[in-house]
Amino acid sequence: MSAAHDTVFLFDVDNTLLDNDAIVGDLRRHLVETFSAPSAERYWAGFEALRDQLGYADYLGALQRYRDEAHNDPQLLAMSCFLIDYPFPDRLFPGALEVLKHVGQWGPTVILSDGDVVFQPRKIQRAGLWDAVDGRVLIYIHKEQMLADLEQHYPARRYVMVDDKLRILTAMKTIQRERLTTIFVRQGHYAHDAAAIGSLPSADRTIERIADLTQLDFAALTALPSP
Repeated sequence: MSAAHDTVFLFDVDNTLLDNDAIVGDLRRHLVETFSAPSAERYWAGFEALRDQLGYADYLGALQRYRDEAHNDPQLLAMSCFLIDYPFPDRLFPGALEVLKHVGQWGPTVILSDGDVVFQPRKIQRAGLWDAVDGRVLIYIHKEQMLADLEQHYPARRYVMVDDKLRILTAMKTIQRERLTTIFVRQGHYAHDAAAIGSLPSADRTIERIADLTQLDFAALTALPSP
């Protein structure tokens, strides 16, 4: 429990600060080249089934499940290395680290992400995001359901949440109301899924790319009235 701040800035990772769609594209190509297209499809089928079961993306867990079907193919060892040693800094969106530094002028920046407890923190660390927020990282299964825990770790009068998923921003806004300013970043496939966002209310602010965050009036954002 830290001392309360006036404003805490919360950042999603995948497709907000880091181009996860591009990472998945690289993984898809690598699976086909290393194994075969049918084998790759079996991996992704297992991946989707596991995501439905767990509620988050578990790339290593899906690989473990695929191993049971592949009869311990030794090439799977190289596949795990591809994931663990992937050059994540190369997939940061332009200006991502600069944005975190810029926003830090108005309050602490915190990574608020969904994911597993092995690969997701590894990805955040290797991308340079962990150090960029001085280790202020929270990873949950469903972060929008963990706001009480978030507030215990980083109490504040108000919060600003930056995310590419309008569904999550809407859910958080429903709970925190005027204490939360939502910023929708239109990056990645979720942010352009008309069916997924068509029935949801607009965020407080919408930007086209993460670098645009430096152009917002943060004095106005952090001056929103408390409830």
